[in-house]
Formats: sequence, structure tokens, C-alpha cells
Amino acid sequence: NRRKKKGDSILENPSIPNPFPELCCSPFASVLSASLLPKATSRKKQVIKVYSEDDTSRALEVPSDITARDVCQLLILKNHYVDDHSWTLFEQLTHTGLGRAIEDHELVMEVQSNWVMEEETKLYFRKNYAKYEFFKNPLSFFPDHMISFPSETNAALSHSGILQMFLSSSTYPEIHGYLHAKEPGKKSWKKLYFLLRRSGLYFSTKGTSKEPRHLQFFCEFSNSDMYMSLTGKKISGAPTNYGFCFKPNKSGGTRDLKQLCADDEQSRTCWMTAIRLLKYGMQLYQNYMQPYQGRSGCSPLTITPMRSISENSLVAMDFSGHRSRIIENPTEALSVAVEEGLAWRRRGCLRLNSHGSPIAMSNMGMSIHRSQSWFHHKISREEAQKLILQHGLVDGVFLVRDSQSNPKTFVLSLSHGLKIKHFQIVPLEDDGKLFYTLDDGHTRFTDLIQLVEFYQLNKGVLPCKLKHYCARIAL
Repeated sequence: NRRKKKGDSILENPSIPNPFPELCCSPFASVLSASLLPKATSRKKQVIKVYSEDDTSRALEVPSDITARDVCQLLILKNHYVDDHSWTLFEQLTHTGLGRAIEDHELVMEVQSNWVMEEETKLYFRKNYAKYEFFKNPLSFFPDHMISFPSETNAALSHSGILQMFLSSSTYPEIHGYLHAKEPGKKSWKKLYFLLRRSGLYFSTKGTSKEPRHLQFFCEFSNSDMYMSLTGKKISGAPTNYGFCFKPNKSGGTRDLKQLCADDEQSRTCWMTAIRLLKYGMQLYQNYMQPYQGRSGCSPLTITPMRSISENSLVAMDFSGHRSRIIENPTEALSVAVEEGLAWRRRGCLRLNSHGSPIAMSNMGMSIHRSQSWFHHKISREEAQKLILQHGLVDGVFLVRDSQSNPKTFVLSLSHGLKIKHFQIVPLEDDGKLFYTLDDGHTRFTDLIQLVEFYQLNKGVLPCKLKHYCARIAL
């Protein structure tokens, strides 16, 4: 046997077959190979610091022209996370309580070049499930009472028709409605009627009049960035908690901010989504489509997770009878998988409980949920709402937390209809056994994991199924 020389590899010797071909077909290859790996030696490098929700941080040496998407892909690979295309880089201004999701195509070094000395600014790596949700369901983002189309346009537009109008270079729907604006140099706010057009954001000096002589220019977007208020009324003294603002590039503090706030979350989401589309246009759609490019015949609205070669060989089997059989019904296969998972967890509790006492089993059931990513120990209602808001107000975003009002109960915090709702999980004791319920005991669960798994598959008493959990990841 000759000793392997430095530089020898399976890939360099074509005579030796590669035993793991699927590892050479990573979906990240096209992104990283083009932007990170081959040219990195010939480009200037800089160090950036990225934080996670638990305030751990990681320093990365990256090329000076790296995009936000490439930083996310790099962190996904380094931490072995699953890429569901929702990972996002956030910019957070600590002193002013503002934050924004950096667009996937933006250059990170350009973002940092706009930072000023007097403002403490950080980059955060987290999930944002609402990043491109408006491409999937635009009607929920643009309510009828806030949007107007050109007179020649048919009023009954399809989903794709609305998106085509937003992305078109010749036409643009008009967004209109009331917003509270902070008066320059004052602490007071004034409620005005605003209009968003292709030429910029305007407000009317006479009620809801749209006549050109009554419209006054408020802001343009090419040399400024839009931020969401993360602190509600605390810092800005806004009349509501639904604030956002425009910050000119390379300006610090609040002196140059153009601050606005809406009356509700639906209104704020509509304004901010429309402004994103107006500023970036087709680039947003290209960002949204990028993960799906190269998969022929796949629509981004009906995309299914890619399976590895080994997973494709797996078949659902039923061994409960005298003879084994293949389970062909997908619903039956899913229910069997859930039941096997529950049985595995019960066996795990028995293994951990060497004495097999009912008290020890009860304690195990009470604490087993603490290892789950969706569970947040001892956080307040306000902290839960902030965490869900940061992950995006998409239907089904959730977390489970301890109840502050009753130490023996838990709370399920859930996003639905651009609102955050809270449901109490109550413990019940029946015949010496402890159960958990959301519906006054009609549906009972032995632990919180079983409860969450059930409502991920069934809506039950909830307004929607549990889809995306909020997690405090570590880098």
C-alpha cells in the first residue's frame, strides 16, 4: 500500500469511484463556488461579527463583496443547519430601537459602511418566515381598502396579476391610507393621509385629496433604508406600537429619521411590503426564485423538499400483523410515524427512569419539553411577541413558554392573521396521571411534545396549524 500523498483525493483520481455521489451535489455549491470559494484568494477580505438570539457571536473572514445571502449560506454550512430558505441577516440599531432584514442581494460591507460611530449596530442571524411570503399570498398583504389600480386595469386581478403590476416598470398600484408622522424637530405626531406612488411617498395637505396641488413630497428611497421600530412607543413616543421609519445613509441618531407609525399591523405590513417592492422591484423576485433555479419543472409555490438517494429507497412498512405489508396511504404512513415517535419517547422515559416509579415518570413528562427548540423558559409575554415578530408574522409561527400569571401552566403563543394570540396550556390530573390540554380537557396529551406534534398535524381549537417554531439559535 503506497502512502497517500498530500493533495491526493477521490475527486482527483477518476479511476476510483466516489462512494458518496450525493455529497458532491450540494444545493449550496452554485452559491458558494461563485461567490466565496474560488476567487476568495484574489479578493480583499474583511472580518465581520454576526450575533445570534442568545447573544453568542461568531467572527467571519469574508470577501469584501459578499452578499447577505452568502453570509447566511456560510453560517448554515458551518453550523450544519437545514436550509429552508428563511435564514436572514438582520441589522439592528440598539440605541434607537430600530431593525431591518437585509435583502439577500445587498453587499454586507456596503451596509456596514453606512454605520456611524455614535450608533451601536449589530448583525444578527435568524429566521424570517415572512421574507417572501407576499409572493405566495399577496392578497393578505394588500387589503382592498389600501390599494388602488390604474383606471384601465380590471378590478378583479389574480394573485399573479397583482404581482406583475408591482414588478412592472410602467405601472404601479397606488397604496393609500392614514399614517402618524413625527413632526421634524418636535415630539408631537400628526395624522396625515399618505399616498405611495412610483415617484415616491407623499402626504395630502387637505384631507384625503389626491390633487397634485395638495400633495407634498415626504421621502424618496434610493439613498435611505427602511427600518421597523422594535421598541414600540418607548423611545419614539409614537401613538401606536406599529412604527417604521426611513434613515438616510450614513446618518446617526434620530435627528435625520423620517418616522411614521400605522394604526395596526396589517397597515404597517402593507406599507413596508409595497415600499420594498417599489425600491427593489424585480430583484426581490429574483432573490425569491434563486433557491429553486436549476430544478426543472418545479414551481416555487409547489416546491417539495429534495430527498437524498438513500431516503428515496425507504418504504413505510407495517409489522403489526402476522405478515408485513407496505403502507401505501400517505396519511396512514404519517400517523404511524407519529405513533412510533411517541412510543420511542415513552421507552426513552422508561430507560431513563431506572426505578420505574410513577413520580419519576411524572417529573420526566413535566421537564422533557425543555430540550425542545420551540420551548422558551421564563420569558415574558412581551419578549414572546418580540421574538415572533422578528421571525415574521406568518400564519403558524409559534413558541411555547412558561405562564407568568400561573406557574403551573404554560402558554402557546401563535401568529395568525398578522396578530399574535396566546393560548393557555392547562395541566390536568386524572386517575393519578398528569395530562396537558388546550381545550378544557377534551383533547389530552401526556407531555408538551405530544401536544405540539398533534397541533402541527391538526388545527383543532387553534386558528391554524403550528408550522414554524421560534428558536434561539447559537452560533
